[in-house]
Amino acid sequence: MKSTPKILIIDDEEIVLDSCTHILKSSGYQIITAHDGMTGVETMKQENPDLIFVDLKMPGISGLEVLEKIQEYDATIVPIVITGFATVSSAVEAMKKGAYDFLPKPFTPDEMRLITRRAIDKRKLVLETIMLRKEKEMLREQFAAIVSHELKSPLGAVQQSLFGLVSDLEETLSEAQKNKIQRLQSRISDMIKLVNTWLRAISVDISTIRENFGPTSVAETIAKAVESCQPHAIRKDISIKTSLKQPLATVNGNEVTLVEALVNIIGNAVKYTQMGGQVAILAKAEGNNVLIEVKDNGVGISAEDLPHIFDDFYVGKTKPENERRSGVGLAITKRIIEAHDGSITVDSELGKGSSFVIQLPIPK
Repeated sequence: MKSTPKILIIDDEEIVLDSCTHILKSSGYQIITAHDGMTGVETMKQENPDLIFVDLKMPGISGLEVLEKIQEYDATIVPIVITGFATVSSAVEAMKKGAYDFLPKPFTPDEMRLITRRAIDKRKLVLETIMLRKEKEMLREQFAAIVSHELKSPLGAVQQSLFGLVSDLEETLSEAQKNKIQRLQSRISDMIKLVNTWLRAISVDISTIRENFGPTSVAETIAKAVESCQPHAIRKDISIKTSLKQPLATVNGNEVTLVEALVNIIGNAVKYTQMGGQVAILAKAEGNNVLIEVKDNGVGISAEDLPHIFDDFYVGKTKPENERRSGVGLAITKRIIEAHDGSITVDSELGKGSSFVIQLPIPK
């Protein structure tokens, strides 16, 4: 059963309160009124409305102050300013303080009904988005518990038992039997690594990352990431070429997680590039940001996959030969970069390679 939207009208003019009440009650809304800003704020806290109409010019606290208090109390409440003294500057100031829209007096009943419907729809969308985020967080927590207890623990126990079994039977096992057990141990190790990767994707905590921020050298971060990816590149005869345009400013960040983000990008470039290919890394300062581009001449990403590559557990249709994919590396990378107030974009075409660009702000 849907609840009736609740609307609070704050205005010091009795005729405006009566007019607005008459217009909106006929549309089925629940209406509450207040004659001044302070009373309106107290009424808001008692009634928890969906939408608030607030006049800018009132005795006591102003409409702009009311807007601030609405934001402090509940940013999901939709405020609309109504005033007979509309100016561009007052409208801009009201929008900065969270106003959804501006309704200048005098206004027609149809104008008020239209803006009310839009505001109520916005409130519903905001609440639905919050609910979906909460549900997603709950699913992540439940998934983490399942992965940890139902998969990781049994696999660990099997692996430990195999170690013990090999030790007990070492003198009696044939070479063929030892090889079979070694292959079994290897597969279980791979599964445990995959489970740990999943858990890492779920447990990336942005607030924890930010707690360890400090001056971070972009050049050293890139060097460590390249060093980590180099063995795989050597096996595939892929050259990794790095070009750093000096001077290259430091950023405010966490080196460990930035290295992880770059390893995911560079590692994917190596993974999706054919034998004998090339991966190029360019870093430069541009305006108030440092740009890091990782470009390869590999298999590329299809137009169908491109919008989803940063989604959790998304595995595209383009498959690198003999390479294992977990579908979480780029999702982790995106969260790490966003924790640094940066952004990551990709440009790719199937069969022509990919270019990932990371943008990180330079501290002022």
